[in-house]
This record gives sequence, C-alpha cells and structure tokens, in this order.
Amino acid sequence: MAKAWQRPFVNVFRHCRVGEWRRCSREGDVAAVTDKSLRCAVYRIRDAPSAGGYIQLPGTSMQSLGLTGHYLYVLFRPLPGKHFIIQLDVATKDGQVVRMSFSNLFKEFKSTATWLQFPLICGAGAATKGGTRVGASDARWTCLQLDLRNILLVYVNRRYGHLKSVKLCASLLVKSLYTSDLCFDPTLTVAEAQRARLRVTPVPREMAFPVPEDESWYDHYVHIRFPSDSSEASPGPVQESRSPPEADFLGRVPRLLPHPGASSSAAQDGAPSAGPIAPCQAPSVPRPLPEVSLFCEPSEVPTGSEPSAPAHARHKHAAGNGDDVSAPKPTVEPAVRGDVAVHKPFGGKQSKQEVALAKHPFQKRSFLPDPILRLKGVVGFGGHSTKWALWTKDGSAVVYPCHAVVVVLRTDTREQRCLLGHTDKVSALALDGDNVLLASAQARPSSMLRLWDFGTGACLSLFRSPAHTLCSLSFSRGGALLCGVGKDRQGRTVVVAWGTAQVGRGGEPVLLAKTHTGVDIQAFEVAFFDETRMASCGQGSVRLWRLRGGQLRSCPVDLGEHRVLELTDLAFGPAHDGHMLYVCGRSGHILEIDHQHMAVRHARRLLPVWTPGSPVSQKQTFGSGPGISISSLSTSQATCAVGSEDGYLRLWPLDFSSVLLEAEHEGPVTWVRVSPDGLRVLSATSLGHLGFLDVPSREYRVLVRSHTAPVLALATECSHGQLATVSQDHTVRVWDLATLQQLHDLRSPEEAPCTVAFHPTRPALFCGFSSGAVRSFSLESAEVLAAHRCHQGPVTGLAASPDGSLLFSSCSSGTLAQYHCAATQCRVLRVAANVVCRDAHPTPNALVLSGDSHLLAFVGPSKYVVTVMNAASLEEPAGCARQPLTALPQLLRVDVRALDLASARLASAVALCFGPGPPGHLLVSTSSSTVVVLDSTSGRVVRELPAVHSGACPSLALSRDARFLLTAADRAIKLWDYPTQACPGCQVYIGHSEPVRAVAFAPDQQRLLSVGDAIFLWDILGPLERSPPGSAGDSPGAPPTCEASPDARQLEDVVSGAHGLPRQQVPKPSQASPLQLGVCAGLLRDDDGAFSWSDEEGPSEESHIPEGLRQGSSLPVLVKEASGAGDGVWGSPGDPRGLSMHPHPHGWPSAQGTRKAQVCPSARPDCYKHFVARYKTSSLPKSASVSRGSAERLLLKAVMGYNGNGRANVVWKPDTGFFAYTSGCLVVVEDLHSGAQQHWLGHPEEISTLALSHDAQVLASASGCGSTASCCQIRIWNVPGGSCRQLISYHSTAVQALAFSPDDELLVTLGDYGDRTLALWSMATCELLSATCLPEPVHGVAFNPWDAGELACVGQCAVTLWLLRGPNASLQGRREPLPEELGAGELTSLCYGAAPLLYCGSNAGQVCVWDTSASRCFLAWEADDGEIGVLLCSGTRLVSGSNTRRLRLWAVGAVPELRCKDSRARSSSVFMERELTLDGAVVSAVFHDTMDMGVVGTTAGTLWYVSWVEGSSTRLISGHRSKVNEVVFSPSASHWATCSDDGSVRVWSLASMELLIQFQVLNQSCLCLAWSPASCARPEQQQVAAGYSDGTLRVFSISRIAMELKMHPHRAALTAIAYSADGQTILSGDKDGLVAVSRPRTGMTFRVLSDHRGALISTVQSRSKEGPSQPPSSLVAFCPWDGSLLVCAGLGVRPEVVFYSLHQKQVVERIPLPFFAVSLSLSPGARLVAVGFAGGGAGVGDPRPSACLDAAPCHLPTERVLRLVDCESGTMQDFAGHDDLVQLCRFAPSARLLFSAAHSEILVWEVAGPWAAGGASGSGPLLG
Repeated sequence: MAKAWQRPFVNVFRHCRVGEWRRCSREGDVAAVTDKSLRCAVYRIRDAPSAGGYIQLPGTSMQSLGLTGHYLYVLFRPLPGKHFIIQLDVATKDGQVVRMSFSNLFKEFKSTATWLQFPLICGAGAATKGGTRVGASDARWTCLQLDLRNILLVYVNRRYGHLKSVKLCASLLVKSLYTSDLCFDPTLTVAEAQRARLRVTPVPREMAFPVPEDESWYDHYVHIRFPSDSSEASPGPVQESRSPPEADFLGRVPRLLPHPGASSSAAQDGAPSAGPIAPCQAPSVPRPLPEVSLFCEPSEVPTGSEPSAPAHARHKHAAGNGDDVSAPKPTVEPAVRGDVAVHKPFGGKQSKQEVALAKHPFQKRSFLPDPILRLKGVVGFGGHSTKWALWTKDGSAVVYPCHAVVVVLRTDTREQRCLLGHTDKVSALALDGDNVLLASAQARPSSMLRLWDFGTGACLSLFRSPAHTLCSLSFSRGGALLCGVGKDRQGRTVVVAWGTAQVGRGGEPVLLAKTHTGVDIQAFEVAFFDETRMASCGQGSVRLWRLRGGQLRSCPVDLGEHRVLELTDLAFGPAHDGHMLYVCGRSGHILEIDHQHMAVRHARRLLPVWTPGSPVSQKQTFGSGPGISISSLSTSQATCAVGSEDGYLRLWPLDFSSVLLEAEHEGPVTWVRVSPDGLRVLSATSLGHLGFLDVPSREYRVLVRSHTAPVLALATECSHGQLATVSQDHTVRVWDLATLQQLHDLRSPEEAPCTVAFHPTRPALFCGFSSGAVRSFSLESAEVLAAHRCHQGPVTGLAASPDGSLLFSSCSSGTLAQYHCAATQCRVLRVAANVVCRDAHPTPNALVLSGDSHLLAFVGPSKYVVTVMNAASLEEPAGCARQPLTALPQLLRVDVRALDLASARLASAVALCFGPGPPGHLLVSTSSSTVVVLDSTSGRVVRELPAVHSGACPSLALSRDARFLLTAADRAIKLWDYPTQACPGCQVYIGHSEPVRAVAFAPDQQRLLSVGDAIFLWDILGPLERSPPGSAGDSPGAPPTCEASPDARQLEDVVSGAHGLPRQQVPKPSQASPLQLGVCAGLLRDDDGAFSWSDEEGPSEESHIPEGLRQGSSLPVLVKEASGAGDGVWGSPGDPRGLSMHPHPHGWPSAQGTRKAQVCPSARPDCYKHFVARYKTSSLPKSASVSRGSAERLLLKAVMGYNGNGRANVVWKPDTGFFAYTSGCLVVVEDLHSGAQQHWLGHPEEISTLALSHDAQVLASASGCGSTASCCQIRIWNVPGGSCRQLISYHSTAVQALAFSPDDELLVTLGDYGDRTLALWSMATCELLSATCLPEPVHGVAFNPWDAGELACVGQCAVTLWLLRGPNASLQGRREPLPEELGAGELTSLCYGAAPLLYCGSNAGQVCVWDTSASRCFLAWEADDGEIGVLLCSGTRLVSGSNTRRLRLWAVGAVPELRCKDSRARSSSVFMERELTLDGAVVSAVFHDTMDMGVVGTTAGTLWYVSWVEGSSTRLISGHRSKVNEVVFSPSASHWATCSDDGSVRVWSLASMELLIQFQVLNQSCLCLAWSPASCARPEQQQVAAGYSDGTLRVFSISRIAMELKMHPHRAALTAIAYSADGQTILSGDKDGLVAVSRPRTGMTFRVLSDHRGALISTVQSRSKEGPSQPPSSLVAFCPWDGSLLVCAGLGVRPEVVFYSLHQKQVVERIPLPFFAVSLSLSPGARLVAVGFAGGGAGVGDPRPSACLDAAPCHLPTERVLRLVDCESGTMQDFAGHDDLVQLCRFAPSARLLFSAAHSEILVWEVAGPWAAGGASGSGPLLG
C-alpha cells in the first residue's frame, strides 16, 4: 500500500527537485524551455541516444525513488524525426529489479527475466529511417500511462513493489512524471466525468493539458495507456489512441440495464471509429457494461459512433453489416497486454453483438495456477567449470552451480532449492560468513552479477561487472565487501571491489575500486580476519592486496626459486597459526607464506612413490622429483585438504607430517572445501561428481553425479520410476526419478550413444549408437543381452511398443528396422531401406508409436513427409484396398508442405507425438514453428497451433490425459492448455543455458522432464490427471472411477496461492446406479494411491432419484396452460408458466413423510451452492446410547471441526451471543468466550443447513433422509433449553435452505435438485400450510424483511417472487427471467437490501439488483471471478462470498438512487471496500447488523471470525476436510496430532483443543502417524513420523516446526508406522505387505520384511521387548494392562476380539462382536476396549461371517456407533454421535479421554467413572 504522503499522486520532478539537480542528475544537452502550447516550463533533451543525453531520477544508482503508486504518468512530446528512450527500474516485492525500456528505436518486443523492451509508436504518421521507426512529423504532447503492476505480473510473473529509478534519454520534451494508485483519465474534466457517470478519476489540474474551448482533447494530444484493458499480452508495438474514451471503460463499471419502457433511439448511429478495443476484467473491480442513458435531455445526446470491438472481431462484424469504415484500418499487432484503448463519444449506444464481443474478446485463454510448473530439482554440476561448491555456515547444505541454476542441496535429505534468474552458465559463486548474501556471476553476457538473499532465495540486486568475464568471487566474512576477478575485453586481468553493506536494505552494491593488473590470477580470496586484506595467486605470482582510500593496491611476495610455479589455489590458515597463507600449484608444491613478513616460510611438494611393477602410486611424501598436480586446497583449524589431478582427496595435518585420510575419485579432483566445523570435506571432480568425506566416520558420500556434455535424449520407465539419458560424453545413465540419484552408468568410449528406450515390461534398456548398432542391456545383471547391426549410419530413432512386443529403430541412411523384443533375446523381424528421412539428426521424437501399439509414425522418406504405418506388418499400400473398412490402414503419408500454403518457405516435419486415444491424433512439429494435429487414420488436419516457438520445436510431448502439451525450442519450454481449441494459453519457463534437446512427462504424469545442458525435473502444480477426452473414463455412460486423487480443493489450496480457483470443468452427474456410486465413493484409494473426489468440485457422489412419486388428491399440483401469453401472475389462466400454491388442509400430520406430485429427476445444477450430501456406505444405528444419562461411561466433551460440506450451516446472534454450527449429524452450540460446547443430537444423517429465528428463540435444522426413512428430518429446537420441540418432515432427498419470516410465524423449507419442492410451515402449530413442486432446481430462498407476505427464490436464469394471499397463506408466484444483457446462467444466492431491493449472485460472478416493486433488474456488476454462493446485505453494505475463496465487502449506498429513472447518481458509486482471501469456497456467513464483524464458514472445514474494521480473519474452528486416518498423542499427553487424506498433519493442544501446527504435503494423502517416544533424545526434541500414499516417510520436528527427514522406504502407500521404544528405529508397513525398518538418524532403511507380502499392513506396534516374530494380521495391539497379551480383531471368520497370550501361545479370552471391527483401542488406565464397526465385509482383509462364506457376496449393515467394552465386568455399551462408521478410535495416554473419528469428524469423549481418575500414561498398572 502506498504511503500517505504519496496520495493521491506524486509529482516526481518536484519530489526530486529537478532544476536544482541535487537529487537527480543530467547529462548532455538538457535545458529548461517554455512550451507555447502548454504555456509552462518543460525540459528539453536534445542529444541523440548515442550521445548520452539524459535526465536520471534519482541521481545515483545507490538511491531509490521508493514510489509505490502502480500507475506512472509520463507527460512528454517526442521531437519530430528523432529517437527517444524512456527507461524505468522497477523493484518487485521479492527484491528483484526489472528494467523496462520504451522507445521508438526498438523494432520488436524483447524480454528476459529482468529486462523488458517495448517498441513505442507515438504517431500514426510515424516515419521510418533506415528501417527504424522515428518520431512522427506531427508529434504531439503525449500522456503515457503505464500500469507497472500489470506489466510485471504479465511479463515476468512478479508482484510490483516500487518504482526505483527513471531515466529519460535522447530527443524529447518532458513536462513531468507522476505516480499514483488512481487511474486518471487525462481527457476528462470533473463535470464531464459526472455527467457521463463513468467510474474514472479526472486528471488533477497540474497534470492537465490545456484544451481550447469547443475543441476536442484528441485534436491536440495523445493518450497511451499500457497495458490497455485487454487481458492479453502480445508482442508488438505500443500504439496511441486519438479517440474519445468511453470504449476504453467498457467492462470496468457497473452497468445500468435499460428500463423496459425506455426508448433506444436517443442516440444516432455513426461511423465506427477505427482501432482495437480490449475490455478489461479486473477481478477486484466491478466489470463494466455499456450504459444506456435513460434521462438525457435532448441537448445532451451526442451523435457518436458505436464502440469498437476487438480489432479482428470488429472488422468481421463490419464486413457483415456493410458499415462504411472511413477511419484508417487499425493495427492488429499490439505490443502488450491488450491494445491501446480506442474511444468513442459519450452517449453512443452499443449493439448486443458488440456487447457480446466486448464480454468475450478473442484472446488466448490463460490456465491456472500460474505458474503451473515448479522446478523441483536438477541433475548436474558445474557447466562453466567444475568448481565453486560451497558449504553453508552450519554445514547442513552445499551451494553449487548447475549451468545457469544455483542449487542449494541439503546433504541429509537431498532436497534441492533452485535459484533461477541467470541466462547463461554461472562462472563463480561466493557466500558470506553469516550466510546472508550469496553472489553469483554468469559467463555471458558481460558478467552479470546477482546478489541473493540466501535465506529466502530472493534476488536482491542485479548489476553488470566492469570486467567482461568473471572467474572468481570472494566475500568478506561480514558480507560488506565483495571482490571479483576477471578479464576485460582486451584480455587484461581486472580486480573489482564492491561495497554490499546496503544490499538487502533497499540499497545497491557500490563500486569501491577497480584495477587492472598484468599478472595472472587463478585464485583470489578476501581474508576472513580482515576485510581490507586479500590475496591472489597465479602463474608465478602470489600477491597480497589491500583496499584503502577507494583504491586496490597489491604487493608481490618474493617466491625466490618458486617464481616459475603455476599456482592454482590458496587459503588462509587458522589464527593460532598466525593466519598463514597456504598456496598450491600444478607441480605438487604447497607453499606456506607469512603474509605479515611477505616471505615463504615452508615449501613442500607432493610426490608419488613407485613400487617395482606397479603403475600406480602407493604413498605420498614431500621431497624432490616430479610432483602430483594439485588443483585445490582448503584449511580448517587443524587440517588441510588437498585435491589433486591423480583423483585423490587427501587430508593432512597443518604440519603435513602424514596423510590422515584419503579418498580416491573416478577423475581428477578440481575443488575441495572443508566445512566450517572441520568434520566434512567437500570435493568435486572434472567428471561432474560432487561429494563429501565425513571425517569422523571415514565415509565418502556422493551428492551429485552428472553428464559432462549436453544430454541428447531421454526415456522414462513406468514400473520403477526410472529415467535413462544419453549424452555427448559417450555415456548412458539411468536415474531414480524419486531421488534423482544415478543407478547405472554405461560408458562407450569408442562409439557415441544416440538414442535410448526402456522395455515397457522387462528391466531392459535399448540404446542406439553412432556406429549403427542397437544394443539391449539388462538392468538387473548390468550386461549386454543382444546387439544388432542393421544400420549403416548413426541411429536416429528408437521406440518400443507400449505392449512390449516390438522394437523399432531408424538411422540416418533411411533404414527402418523392426525387432521382436517380447523375449529376453530380441531378434530382427524386418529391415526396410529408404523409408526414413535421410541425414536426420537423432531425436527422441523421430519414431513414435500409438498407445495401443497399432500405429508407427516417422518422418520419411523425405523431411516433408510424415508416414504412418501398421506397426505389426509394415506392409506396402497394395494390401490396403483388400482390407475391411474397420481395419487399420497399412500406410498413410502426409505431405506437410501442403499444410501451410501461405508460407513463403517449405515446411518440413521436425518431431512427432501420438496423442492418447481414442481419438487417434498425431501431433507434428514443423520447421515453420507450427504444431499440426492430424487424424492418424485419415491424415485430415484436426487443428493447428501456429507460432508455438520462435523456431522449430525439436521435441514435444502430450500428457496421458491430453490436458497439457509440452514443447521445447532453444533454451525454453512451454506448457500449453491443450484442450482449449481457439488460441490455447501457454506458460513459458526458462532455466536452461543451452538448447533443450528433449522433453517428456514423468510416468506419474505429475512431473515433467527437460534435458539439454542438464536434467531438469519440474513439478506440475495444476489439477491432477483425468481421463482423456473420448476415453472410457470420460464417456457419459462410463461408471465413475476414483482415479482423481486427493481432494481437488486441497490441491488448489496449496499450489495456487490464490486459495480457491473456479472450477475448470463442469461436473457431470453420473448415470450409474447409486450402488455403483457407493462402491466407488466408499473406496479408500485405488492402486495408484488416488483418493475420492472433492465433494463440490468433482463429480457428484450421490444421485437422488425418487421412486414411484405419485400425486395425492389434496396436494399442490403444477398447472400448465396449453395457450396464452403475457406476463400474468403465476397461477393465472393466461400464463403458460403459471404455478399456483394452495393452502394445505389443517390437521396435516407434521411429523410424518408426505406424498408429493410426481417430478422428473434432474441432474445436479452446475453450481457449488447446491448441497450434496457426502456419500456413506454405513447404516444408522439400531440402538445406542446418547451419552446424556448419569450411568453413561462416555460423555461427549468436544466436537473437533466444522462441516464445510453444509450450506448456510452457521448461525450467530451477536446480541445474545448464541453461536451454533453443524458437524456431521450434530448441532454444536459453542460459547465463543469460554469455548464450552453443547451438543444437540437427534439427526440421523448429515445436517445440510440451519436457520435461526429473528428473536433467537428457535433454531431449525435439516438433514437428509437415511436408509430407514423416506423423508428428510427437520428439527425445531428450543434455543434457551436446548431441546427438540418438534420433528417435521416433507422433502424426500435433502433440504437446500431454510428461512424464517420476519415475524417468526412462518418457516419456509426448500428441497434440493432431486426434490424440487417448496414448503411453508406454521411455527405456532408446526403444521404444513402449503407445498408445491417447482419446475426446476432452486438454490436459495429468502423472506422479504420488510414484508412478511413476500419471499423470493433464485434458480436457473430467473428470480421467482412469491406473495402470500389470504388468511390461509396461499402463494402466488411470478418468474422473472434475467435480462438478455446478463446472459444465461444460474442465480445461486440472494438477499434483500433496502426496500424494495433484492440482490442476487450468479455462478458467473455477477451481482444483479432487482426492484421487486417493479419486477425488473436495473443494475449488475462483475463482483467476482467465480460463483457467488453467499450474499448478505445490511444498510449500505453488501458482503459476497464465492468459490474463489474471496470474501468481499461492497458499498451499495447509491444503489437505491440508481433505480430511480430521474436519478443523477453514478453507477461507479458501487465499489469494493475490502477483500479477504480464505482457505476454501465460502458456504456460510453471518454478520452483525453493522456488517463490521461476522463469522464465515468454508469448504475447508474452517470457521473464520472476520473483522472488516481491522481487515483481518481469525480461525475460530478448524478441522480436516478429508478422511482422518490416525490420531496419536505426545508422551507427555499435552498434545495430540492427526493426519488426513488431504495430506496434512495437524498438531493440537490437548488442554484447549486448539490447532497449533499444520504440516502440509502436496498431492499426497497422509495415511499413518507416529509420535516419537519420550526416550528419544531430549524431551523437548519431539518428532512426528508420517507415512504417505506415495510410499514416502517424513519426520517432522515439533519444536522447530519443520520437516527434518524424508525417506522413501516403500513403493506402495504406507498404511502403518511406529517408533521403537528407544526412538532410534521406525517400523513402517505398506499396502503390499512389506515392513521396512529404518533409522531416522541416518535416513537409511536397513531391513525389509516380506512375511506379509500381498496383505495390507494395518497395524504396527513396538515394545521394549520384542513380541512374536510374525505378528497377526488385521487389527492388533499390545495389551496395556498385561504386557504378555496381544489383543486382536479380525483373525478369524467370526467378528470378535481375542486376547492372545505370548507366553501360553494360545487365545485366552474371546469377546464376540455384532460386526467386524474397523478400529480398536485399549485404555491404558482401565480394562476398557473401544471398537468401531464396519459391516458388509468392509473390514481389513474383507472378512465375512461364516454364514456368508458359501453364499453370494452379502452387504451387511454398518452401525455408526462406538462400542465400549468393559473386559472386567463383560458389559458393553454403544454410543451414537457420528453420521458414518467409526473408522478410528484412540484412548489418550491419561485414559481420561477417548477420541473417535468418522470421515473428517472427530469427537472427544470423556471417560466417566473411578477408573478415569487413576489413568496413567504409558502402559499403566495392572488393574485387578
């Protein structure tokens, strides 16, 4: 937010005191002159750009303007026929500085990550000079309006921080510069803006240009707005606008809709003005619509032209209607996000077609989230050199370059943090002693340096070095001084020193000194003990440097006889050694130099000692003779590490008496560094290896292995998650995609590998070589299986069929070979000559096969032809004619030259890719930068993507679900929104320093790979994989599947940062039966670890289809007339839509279900507002306790969480403090001050909605119908007493909404889309008064607060207004459709405002206002980007909540005036006051009458307290949104933790039951949890271990609130986890039956037990003494009151709990159960067992009763009860409270509390009785 002094605007010239030239600077011919047209002083800059004339604000680069206004206004006039440049430095929120340049000197738009260049055209008559645009001959004064915030967001995807500096260069006149947060319009006066009622701010007087009377502003001046209101950025020139501005504001203000009686002929049509139009749709500002003046006097009606549509769209429209376009034809190549606005005179009208064009401009469709990719890791080291690997201060991480990426790698977890920004290879690195600043330099261009905030990874400064190339960097210990060494353009050595003390505080680095030297410098280091002293070494020289008085001075050390040595590295010794300087050389010498006396103290030499007959050195000594070349050294307090070219890393004491440790490497050691603690030694080799030697353990660990040359191709393997790459370094390497570690390394010194492919089903790898050989390798035995030489030239293509039966290869001589590879020894089947394109280069997309293995495609026989063949036969075309029509064609050839006839150059095919089928599409990348999609059977062009890259695309890939297209060209990759047919959106990602050779999607489709200079692994943050269009999973008739992994809303929560995106696809109701849906929705996970859908953004989980609905004699009926027209009242004979409601006879049974008129079942509407109950497979309890009596052993103490699946299920009365919400089937009444809860039980199913009477004495709640009831329950509660006063029912499926009348005498209930009924009840007698069936689903209902006889409903494209007539409360309704200007859609929410206003929200994000007295809609505005589900209004304020997670506060005080026909109020008076972003879609909200504070509920299961005054949101209630899988407790019993399918681990306080910590993992489900025992390390170092669905195990630190360790011990989902008693071992089990034993201290898995292979591991427990070697399956636990007993459930065919004695080796006790147990917990303080049931074989291992073993599969009911068994007395008791099966129950260590979970709902029970007080943590005493 801008500072107060910067409002409303800042005159930058006045702020910098231009004219005094103290805060600013000037150069060249700069003078103050008087402009005659403006009649004021201006500044003239008259030098050419090359002459260097400029004005710079502020004066030096160390200063910053600090102006935060996101609009910059430049008032200037270019000199005729001259060039000019406007240069801005803009700082982003993360500290990045981006330079923007605008000039008529530029020919085209160019950009990098930190630099943007825009061509700026200032006149339609701009001339050209030497092919370059120059200023127009009639150059005018111009107002250049730059939206800096949008420019940064669009072009570099960063958030705007402030304007740092401005530089005005070359030939122009400038009046001043202004910054502001307001969007000024320079063409308007205050009177004009008010008269036109436009939502703009007129320009301030000092910014205004004088305009003569009766003349147009545009006749004298030019206004350029950049970006314009268009939301599309396209590269091209920034152009001017010379037309009036109304078209520019279309889409930015609320629109007044025409009055039904208004005439449309007030304005005359004229010739449309020329120029492009791009309306804006800003998410936080009401979207504008054309206004039709309803009250203009005749003199006020102008005669202007119609507003223009987007350039290309408008011309099509003009050609169709024959309009005469007299103005010049507009340019259709805008430079930026949209074209410059084109205006039209005020008051002109706009046609409906143009309105549609304005609302839906032709533009690329962006797809979310943005960014959709995140660089997860890179495989590679070095690039420019294999040096510059640094330790962090604590020695936990290593910093090193990987080509253009700086990588921070944690040595314990191997997790990477990548710093992106460099555009070329990083040549040097430096890290200060405090790890605050990191400096990096790139090789080209001209050594750009970046200074990073090492903690956050933000780039603080980007600047150019005076040296042409930098090869060395060194920080002082405190980070205030940075020194660099490099070469200038003449090849001279340059030493540079910068002051960096102000970096990070808003300042820039300062160049302190620069000097040239004639000596060679190989290494340079700033002394850590004195930042003014440095040392360097090189060929024959060691020099000591000093920085003093702004100069760098050096003094050579007299080396004597060693002056001829080539010295390579140096290091300062410790303090106790007098900071001795150690220098090493190529000859093996190590010199010890006393830097104070400038003398060599000792000279030693590393020599090999040879033994007879041995070619290698055995021992190293110092003496004379040929030495071993030393490349690097590093010192610690007691040792010196030396790396040499013989491949050894040696560790010496400082006296070099003997070698302490040595490690042999595969190649020459190029770099060594000792960690700050001296316990680890980092080393790098010339082969691209990076590792460290652990001195205490004497172990060497390799951190990074990498290719040493560009990577040519890649291949992925599905079953084991492996990646294979081939490189120009003559190696084939196989990597583990999960850990990025190298598994295999195949070297071929004689011949270079070209292509690679995995066998789909066997552990085999195929590789093609430059000699023409194709070899098969076994990945198990690491040997060659077969070798074939069918080719004469290098192998250019290699592909295996997906079914694993065939292999194909091609070569540069045009030969195609087919192999049979189903067996281990593959054999050649066919060889065809002159088939494939000759002289083709190896590429991973040269040969491609379709997913069904039927088709083979390749480029050939020429580069202009794409051939598709039958993969099995490879037959000639002669056999095609005799095949049946259903057979695949044997040969299809497509000439790509014919696909682009308009191109002057012939297009050739470059790369191919098959799409998922059906349909069978083949994607072809051509040399004309186009991707053509062909029908693979007919060759027909299906679609075309032009201008994919600036050059040819050598590699492309399509995701398995056809959602994303991945392309590569040059050093960038692009990800495309492939399903979008017209102009699909794309996102561009850079990071490679060399051209990208190949791209591919990872087997899991959640990541993608790009290779070139290195291997890049990217995470896809977008929606998870879905079935491709046309596949079985996508067809309407296909049964629903559960492959859509974790909750879609969870994914959007974490990755997008926007906390809620609109749904990208309309959910389709399934046609499957409820039974099939139930089986799907009830699944925990599929084989891939995917989980159930989101309740509101995925497919519907439940279909409600009424059976046999019959019409009763006295029931309301739907009346439809056969004829008649007009707008009569519903129910009147003249209305074909008539619907009447008649009073129901008194005496109707209030507590019974009723029969209704027959309604046809309808699909669920496309809006999240509509309630859909979560699907459940469990049935209601037959008999259970409700925990109210004194004899109950369990008392319900607390309910954790809020049901975010409900709608309007929160009520709050601020005056009385009554606050209630729902959780499952419970109504929770909570005291907001003390946190105490009351629980109102009685509903059998999930509660959908609540309503509180206006006097807060009565609460109504509604739930769905269960399996035992035919109607929904509606309970009427007495609020003071907390008792249920009445139970009523009428609706058959679910209740969508409830509402009380203003006098609380009536209650209206609304059924959902399956019920479609409206019922009216008397609250005095609780009798049904009236009921009717509705013709369509209705989403909301509300009583008019000013008239108890009126209520309204909203639904599909209409508002229904109902009136109560007569004493019997009969209803008459009128359906009012939406105006055509608003389009078709669903009205999803409503609320009444000041009489007679009704506000309605739509699923398109619009809010429309109705005058209920006149039954018309008169105002609408764009209030959100997504569906509005909540609307509340009080006084002059309106609150809207949507599924975009946004909650907005609007000022609507002017709306009542806008409905008046003669009102002069401005529609722009409706504006947004505040906005908050929550954690989920808004489903419930209730506010105080003043609208200052309220409570809001979201789909994330959170209730928020919202304060608009403070602009804050505070969590009141937190809970999981998905299924809770585990509850664990800390050893001290002070905290407890939960994990859920949503991937979160939450830590709670046991005393206050408040959420303290949350750990979130993206795209995974957390299935099991364990808390470290008290014996593990120190008590304060508590840890939680969590197992996830991808087989990973993560250890979180509670005290540090961070993840400490990540392991991957399993390939399948983890289902159970436990710590050993000493906390040093973790046991984990997966769903495949494997048990892994791991060490959390080292992260190593040292044993895997496969005794249970094939059966899911459900329970793992550990004790101080081992139990049996094979623990029983199903549910099992150690008995806490007898350590020799195991308590098991599910062992046999009968549902029972058995006690197994480990001593007696037999069962000693059995407790029968009515159903199989799905959860089990034993009290540590008493002999109590808690059991949760599962019926129908839903338990572990799918056990069934013996009666069902020989019969067909049976489905037993499941009771939703928690059973408590007293093992001492044998008594049992069941407790109700959950609305689904109790999947989890856990006793707290204190034995006082019992936790139970059903889906996402957690209930906390208090254990009553004397045994609860004596509970103990741990196993507890044995109770007799």
